[in-house]
Amino acid sequence: MATTRRQRFVNGQIAWMLASILGLTFVGAFTLELFVLVSLIGFMLLTLATAPVNVTPRWRARLKWPIALGLLFFGYLVVRLVAAELSGLL
Repeated sequence: MATTRRQRFVNGQIAWMLASILGLTFVGAFTLELFVLVSLIGFMLLTLATAPVNVTPRWRARLKWPIALGLLFFGYLVVRLVAAELSGLL
């Protein structure tokens, strides 16, 4: 049963990311920064929406690491964009 829930979680994340790519491309706003942001938001929403009530399986406890890495990567992208804007002003 845990494998089924894990597989549904993975399938949900894949579907979210594919929908993100298609949606961002459709509106002409596809960039790496937006894709990372939308995928990270979807990952966190999916993590919250599928959270078990009583017992947390080990695989769910390890989801904090991809979230932390995603936030660090997004922070890097934001810092890079801010630095580019500031260098353009000077």
